[in-house]
Amino acid sequence: MLAITNCTLVMKDHYIPNATILTENGKIVDFGKKLTIPDGAEILDAQGLFVGPGLIDIHTHADGDTYFHDDPVKCSDTLLRHGVTSVLPALFYSMNKQEHLDAIKKYRSAIAEGKCQNIIGVYMEGPYLNPDFGCDKEKNVWKDAIVEKDYAEVVEAAKGFAKVWCVAPEREGILDFVKYVKKEIPEIVFSVAHSEATPEQIEALMPYGLKLGTHHTNATGTLENYPEVRGVCVDETVNYNNDIYAELICDSMGVHVHPYMIRLVKKIKGQDKIILIADSFVADGPPLPGLEEAFDINFDWGGDIAGSKLTLDIACHNMMIHTGGSVCDVFKYASTNPARLLSLCDRGEIAKGNRADLVMVDYEFNVKHVILGGEQIN
Repeated sequence: MLAITNCTLVMKDHYIPNATILTENGKIVDFGKKLTIPDGAEILDAQGLFVGPGLIDIHTHADGDTYFHDDPVKCSDTLLRHGVTSVLPALFYSMNKQEHLDAIKKYRSAIAEGKCQNIIGVYMEGPYLNPDFGCDKEKNVWKDAIVEKDYAEVVEAAKGFAKVWCVAPEREGILDFVKYVKKEIPEIVFSVAHSEATPEQIEALMPYGLKLGTHHTNATGTLENYPEVRGVCVDETVNYNNDIYAELICDSMGVHVHPYMIRLVKKIKGQDKIILIADSFVADGPPLPGLEEAFDINFDWGGDIAGSKLTLDIACHNMMIHTGGSVCDVFKYASTNPARLLSLCDRGEIAKGNRADLVMVDYEFNVKHVILGGEQIN
């Protein structure tokens, strides 16, 4: 048994100061004030740190300098040290069919070997997105017609492993693809991504499980209905629909999402429908003029933003700065909400019987200790 003492527990909507949390056999067995610590328990003095549920990054490609599909063990370990106890590595549209199959096989094999204990599945950022959007869009290898013979093998490989599947609802033939995936993977969550779909096109897919907006306000379409009239598109649809969660990439300078826009999205979506993501990528293009100090984002050689260099703990810190939010708030955006999106009932909050995936942070969200399944990582 592990007893973490002298901590401030971060609950869904409040704190429990001067508390203790007990874990055994990988589960939370009790928590609160004035608990009796059983004889023989290992004691970890938190020295006043916040203790919250392990972070859940549903969308990231890398650990800052290495792609998951190149070295999943390295990336998994890096993220774990930053408090990410559950992660979905993201596959993307510039990967061909064989690369998709190889990556999924590599992740499954690493998990079977007892490695990458925080990888819980994959995030399918494609293949069928709008080829006019996203970094390195000239490398999109899925621009042609959507036909079953091209995607069936990928869907089969992803059964029981893919948790989120991104689509551009305006792509011709996308409904047949969505129905096929839904039949093969009933628990799948669909997300609108790299898209210029209309509200009607997006909402038509909601009955099939579309309930997420990928990197909200990034790589979304035109608003030019008339020269002087603002139209509605993907961002407005995500904001409007209460059942759709909004992913946010929260970098230090507010490049992906302007801080004012972050605060607006928070006001519209509320506390329960925001999900922070790292969306870390690997790119070595030069920074855009005026963004030379943007140390936590990438640029491609086409003059576009190419994801971030974030880990989720840094995104949480940035979110607190940009919104004035609390430690309690960002644990919700980076743990509770993604757990609810994916129907992960055993994590995402401190509760008896939940997995003992815990992260200990200070008031600026600097990670000090990580517990995975009741075992101290750092």
